[in-house]
Amino acid sequence: MRLPYTVYILKCSDNTYYTGYTTNVENRLKSHNKGEVHYTKNRLPVTLICLTQFENKQKAYDFERYLKTGSGIAFRNKRLV
Repeated sequence: MRLPYTVYILKCSDNTYYTGYTTNVENRLKSHNKGEVHYTKNRLPVTLICLTQFENKQKAYDFERYLKTGSGIAFRNKRLV
């Protein structure tokens, strides 16, 4: 079953990570690889390393926001990448 809301983590060519939220993963990855996203446009190519799907929009948004906090970054580095 495909769930509609997705939080994803990309690894950039400079070994940094980008965390984002989308409802269309394929289109969002195309945007990243075309250089249309500010953070990643100078860090191409990017590699999708984690994808977490949610049924609830608010839960997906909250998880993305958490992953951008200090404890969320520690969780990402220990458990997701």
